[in-house]
Amino acid sequence: MKFIQTAQDPWRTAEGEDGPKPHPVARDHLLLTLEQWHAVRDTWPANFAVGVILSNTADVAQIEADLPRLTLIALQFPKWVDGRAYSQAHVLRARHKYSGEVRATGEVLVDMVVQLARTGFDAAVLAPGQNEAYAREALAFFPQGHYQRDAQGASA
Repeated sequence: MKFIQTAQDPWRTAEGEDGPKPHPVARDHLLLTLEQWHAVRDTWPANFAVGVILSNTADVAQIEADLPRLTLIALQFPKWVDGRAYSQAHVLRARHKYSGEVRATGEVLVDMVVQLARTGFDAAVLAPGQNEAYAREALAFFPQGHYQRDAQGASA
């Protein structure tokens, strides 16, 4: 799993002074809300990497047709006790065979990283105060995988 340091991350949101821009200007590595993406997807240049931020209440089927065009999907954990994004990641990987980056954002704790990996996430932005070294240690604790298949088909 890749742990994202936002200062070094090339991905940026399309934010203005008053919040998200409704019609962002196309540029490489732009991370858009679902509403922004729907507003620009018909005119988005194919040579620019684009990602979508999905709230944990969004239905993944809303972007099914767009998955081949999306380089990154950021799924949100507004609270660590709300696990709906795990299901979204699993659906993206298992049902839709999405091969781009699935990134966990929001209140992402070290305790969650094994389940994140198991359900299809391959990147995470840890919440402030979380220790990346401990997260890597947690992932290494199960180096052979699990007894059951995970969202990407691996099993022990």
